[in-house]
Amino acid sequence: MKILVTGGAGFIGGNFVHYMLKEHKDYDILCVDKLTYAGNMETLAPVMDNPHFKFVRADIADRDAIFKIFEEEKPDIVVNFAAESHVDRSIEDPGIFLKTNILGTQVMMDACRQYGIERYHQVSTDEVYGDLPLDRPDLFFTEETPIHTSSPYSASKASADLLVQAYHRTFGLPVTISRCSNNYGPYHFPEKLIPLMIANALNDKPLPVYGKGENVRDWLYVEDHCRAIDLIIHKGSVGEVYNIGGHNEMANIDIVKIICKELGKPESLITYVTDRKGHDMRYAIDPTKIHNELGWLPETMFKDGIKKTIQWYLDNRQWWENIINGEYREYYKKMYEGR
Repeated sequence: MKILVTGGAGFIGGNFVHYMLKEHKDYDILCVDKLTYAGNMETLAPVMDNPHFKFVRADIADRDAIFKIFEEEKPDIVVNFAAESHVDRSIEDPGIFLKTNILGTQVMMDACRQYGIERYHQVSTDEVYGDLPLDRPDLFFTEETPIHTSSPYSASKASADLLVQAYHRTFGLPVTISRCSNNYGPYHFPEKLIPLMIANALNDKPLPVYGKGENVRDWLYVEDHCRAIDLIIHKGSVGEVYNIGGHNEMANIDIVKIICKELGKPESLITYVTDRKGHDMRYAIDPTKIHNELGWLPETMFKDGIKKTIQWYLDNRQWWENIINGEYREYYKKMYEGR
């Protein structure tokens, strides 16, 4: 079995590569990544010498490059993680999100149609559903929740989802889609909330929190997510959407305070900055479908996952310090200084 993983040098894709090589030792894993700012070859360093792993640098929107890869490698299953994914960046520059997240998805599926695959899996996000009110904790996103996007990022992911479903309906492409809640864990690029707060706290720098920090997210430990996708590509029903949620709802400000406590840092480091445009208030997923059909449930409670995550960043300072010392520093200044 050969699985082509796009975006495998990124956060979730990289964790998926590690997970699959560990759980399926006889599988060949082919990683395709453009190596944008969020793609990091250091994430793949532990597996580069594995004889069952191969890396190819390519843009999923580059039709010639992708078709050449399919022609030479003949993958059995494709899992598409490759995406521009940071909401703030999508507000700054929507165009690249449309190119990668929509047109790139089209190119991947066209290659799947031409060369034949057993399954094409699209990794999506709960952000396609919009948000839920804070005063209705009884409401959750299900697979039947209408799409109602809030940002150029979520709109591009929703567009890709619709395209995937259309390719299934029109061309009979064997597809599945998963929509996950917010992931956290090792190798998380330090522009996102949890790794940003850990890195800043360790350096005694301000901890920038949007608005009042009341926004609620459902947090999913990345290895639980990888296990869910593994189940979907092997046992999930073709044409179906599966929501993957962590049952770990937390307000942003509470997460920042937990990180301060775990690291022994004062809450006086917390700095409130101007809120993001169109900032969704609450995400919460109902994962009943994947539990009933595939037996999946999240195994990692947030109180345990956040400790494991913080420890990983303590043990791997060079990984994230190399990022912060590079291009990311200029982006960080643009987004947070002066707000």
